Amino acid sequence: MAAKNALLKHLRVKIQPSALSLPPFPLSFNLIRRRFSEEVKGSFLDKSEVSDRIISVVKNFQKVDPSRVTPNAHFQNDLGLDSLDAVEVVMALEEEFGFEIPDNEADKINSINLAVDFIASHPQAK
Repeated sequence: MAAKNALLKHLRVKIQPSALSLPPFPLSFNLIRRRFSEEVKGSFLDKSEVSDRIISVVKNFQKVDPSRVTPNAHFQNDLGLDSLDAVEVVMALEEEFGFEIPDNEADKINSINLAVDFIASHPQAK
């Protein structure tokens, strides 16, 4: 055992930090974090674009008077939609933006403002 340890001690190769091709951990971590944050920032839609598209979808909904549609409109109180109509509006928004809104989130979307906030902050919205 002693001979084995003595032999291994002489065979070990020391690696110089300058010989490594990778930068030190904090630098590489910061680079990865910066790249990821740039990708995430770029993946969200502009809120004003989302608002315009949602207003257009709601105005084209058959049961809605287009003159009553505003960025602050509430589906039931301002537009006179019932709960089934609100579900249909959310389904139309899913089709417009190309992703499925989970049921628990869809239940919370009862106004144009809430729809804009949710869709603008969702990375899958197109």
